Amino acid sequence: MIAVKNDQEKNKSIELYFHIPFCVRKCLYCDFLSFGDGRFRQDYLKALAQETEMHAEECREMTVSSVFFGGGTPSILEPAELEPVFGALRRSYRLAEDCEITVECNPGTVTKEKLDFYRKMGVNRLSIGLQSARDEELRRIGRIHTRRQFLETWEAAAAAGFTNCNLDIMSALPGQSMEDYRETLDFLVSLDPAPKHVSAYSLILEEGTPLEKMVREGTLTLPGEDADRAMYEETGKALRNMGLERYEVSNYAVPGYECRHNLGYWTGVPYLGLGLGASSYFGGCRYKHTDKMEAYLADPAGTRLEEQILSEADRMSERMILGLRLIRGICAEDFAEEFGRTLKEAYGEIIERHTREGLLTTEKDENGRSFLRFTEKGLDLENYVLSDFV
Repeated sequence: MIAVKNDQEKNKSIELYFHIPFCVRKCLYCDFLSFGDGRFRQDYLKALAQETEMHAEECREMTVSSVFFGGGTPSILEPAELEPVFGALRRSYRLAEDCEITVECNPGTVTKEKLDFYRKMGVNRLSIGLQSARDEELRRIGRIHTRRQFLETWEAAAAAGFTNCNLDIMSALPGQSMEDYRETLDFLVSLDPAPKHVSAYSLILEEGTPLEKMVREGTLTLPGEDADRAMYEETGKALRNMGLERYEVSNYAVPGYECRHNLGYWTGVPYLGLGLGASSYFGGCRYKHTDKMEAYLADPAGTRLEEQILSEADRMSERMILGLRLIRGICAEDFAEEFGRTLKEAYGEIIERHTREGLLTTEKDENGRSFLRFTEKGLDLENYVLSDFV
């Protein structure tokens, strides 16, 4: 069980993440904790509902600001399978009136019955994986759906009453040209209703994945660095023309539709990760669950691994590294209030050096608050800058 370590942690917001590790089959690029084997599905969902209730007492003074069902493929589950988890959530926690509740969906696994169930359970945001609008590219990276199936899912979500939907796209895919990638961007422009949020990522080859092996052995080839950069720039241009503003390194939204759950991660809101392999940041401690199914089923709330009590220096470092992912940057006044030190006192030399290099800048918002953020040049060299805050 989790112990709240100080009174300051109480009466705050908290976020909940539910990990659903099951999928139809694993994509070729995926290194997330997920699998197509559904042998433990019923036992797992029972344990997940159990764990949800077990943590309720520790969170009774806190309000849940956002809930995220990720995976894996949460939309693979039938309503009857997921209903006990929602029941445990509703019974055990105080949800904010405007709580953002997101479910990740994969085209090819979504039905009208599931969408109606999500609405009934209070889900108000969907995140739908497109990745590419070209069937050939989808097959190449091991996706289970087609462009047509995505479109059917997108239209069904709108018909079910969902007005806040994210879609994911990927660039720099194997064999992808700029012309190919523009086809995906043009497809986004054609969608009706238009997306309120887009997560846009360059493919990262994760060691040990089938796709990494194919590239290493020469079966598939990736676009070069210049092509990758050109696609990145084309993404920003196309999405800005659609009225979406970049608010985080890889995320764009119509103003007011930014993902509240992810914003919580970047700004240090405590969160509980529930389920196999899920990570948490709670009571000044970071930890994660075991990734061994049998161990999790035997003790859903007692399999904490990699536990780290964060010092103040750790927390300041994390605030810089995570907060600078936001395009608006880090609020100087909020930093000083939280840590009792100004940004200049904590990191003056580093900030001054990268400001001289043209990588960081400080600007005031309409309310007169100061924000330290990356310049456009700095965003291209973010890893170089962030390494100084470790």
